[in-house]
Amino acid sequence: MRLGIQLGYSGEGFAAAVEEVAEFEAAGADLVVVPEAYSFDAVSQLGYLAARTTRMELASGVMQLYTRTPTLTAMTAAGLDYVSGGRFSLGLGASGPQVIEGFHGVAYDAPLARTREIVDICRSVWRRETLVHAGERYRIPLPPGQGTGLGKPLKLINRPVRDRIPILLAAMGPRNVALAAEIADGWQALFLDPDALPEVFGPALAQGRARRDPALGPLDIMVPLPFAVAEPSQTLLARHRAQLALYIGGMGARGRNFSNDLVRRYGYAEAAATIQDLFLSGRRAEAAAAVPERLVNATALVGRPDELRERVAALAAAGVTTLVVSPLAATRPERVKDVAELKHVLIDAPL
Repeated sequence: MRLGIQLGYSGEGFAAAVEEVAEFEAAGADLVVVPEAYSFDAVSQLGYLAARTTRMELASGVMQLYTRTPTLTAMTAAGLDYVSGGRFSLGLGASGPQVIEGFHGVAYDAPLARTREIVDICRSVWRRETLVHAGERYRIPLPPGQGTGLGKPLKLINRPVRDRIPILLAAMGPRNVALAAEIADGWQALFLDPDALPEVFGPALAQGRARRDPALGPLDIMVPLPFAVAEPSQTLLARHRAQLALYIGGMGARGRNFSNDLVRRYGYAEAAATIQDLFLSGRRAEAAAAVPERLVNATALVGRPDELRERVAALAAAGVTTLVVSPLAATRPERVKDVAELKHVLIDAPL
């Protein structure tokens, strides 16, 4: 099982965060994941990290598929793979209508169809094929009657370090998860309860894997988790609880909130409705308090070493292959020590 580190959104103290990532690399971390959302872009930070790390892999978590043309997405991924010496994985996701339409001013339509086409286009670009794509959502070059009529098929000038950069699709709904299992190298999950994985995600994963090209290899299942080698406590998990409340309550409108839908599928329908009502009415502290304790603990990785071994074994049994942790300890030396200890747990964990 691989060990990844999740970088934060804020961008505050980036130089110090990068120094800490370098220490995590020395402690055994295999991967660093940089988010984007509607914060600073992920690409500039990933380029900086490529220069400050030597071994660990780099991934976006995630670049939004509506915000760049498919070809620019492919070029950007090839560029990051180039500057990192073949260490980049392209994390892609559809995000949601509030961000895509509200912040980028782009219509949020056909996420599944667009995802499939963008993946096809990226892989064609990386193979340095002359790009001709006639899909429902993307036509490259522009067809007759659109634009100036002067566009012509081209291929990437540079020869990529790899002709197949790993693609990691972020997905929560059944159809998105099935698509990830079918066409992607990895699935980036969110708020994953390993005990619920077989029932909630099992059918979608099986459906996608039945259509999967064997050449893709096994699906990498990546799970982000707040993490500490410590006794769980309200104080330690307060930030995680607040993040759950934000996503369940505020990351989307009523009837179109993917995190809220997921928690309902976990069996917390009443709590999901309460959290959303409280959050959208401005009562954020009450929304956080309404997050079920069981959900908080199930979607975190906090405990003594023996408890962590049990949790890691359960995650492995559920099919998880990469942990992407956000260390919670108060000081940098403690966080690095915790990551090193978790790496030892993972080395000893059953596969």
